[in-house]
Amino acid sequence: MGQARTALAERIAERRAGVGDPRALVGEMRRSVLLVPVADGGLWSVRSGGVRWVCGFTDEAALARFALHHGSSDQPMEYAALLGARVVDEVVPALGEPAGLAVDIATEDGSMFFPPAAGIVPDAVAVDAGRAGEGDGHGR
Repeated sequence: MGQARTALAERIAERRAGVGDPRALVGEMRRSVLLVPVADGGLWSVRSGGVRWVCGFTDEAALARFALHHGSSDQPMEYAALLGARVVDEVVPALGEPAGLAVDIATEDGSMFFPPAAGIVPDAVAVDAGRAGEGDGHGR
């Protein structure tokens, strides 16, 4: 294949293989420029599991895989190039609902989800913020 992966794609591959530091992965996501498709005047997102996921891609090849399944074949998919930090620090809180970042969702064995959790998104919009120590983890 020979195609160089971005630093974020490398960190994702490490975590999917069960190695690497999760904090390093989050740091790399925050530093990386992501290609975020634009649709209907906003950023492309999907709702799943009660969470709205903003979809971002590590490079044009990953975006192209997504566009094959979700785009119009007669025109290129428009996108915004945004730092991961901007997506999780500014875009996610502005959505007004539990939201996270889904990276490279059309890449088989290469996707990663950054949920609306403390340490990823601002505490004010993290679904787990302020819940440390509540309950015993058994759903009570």
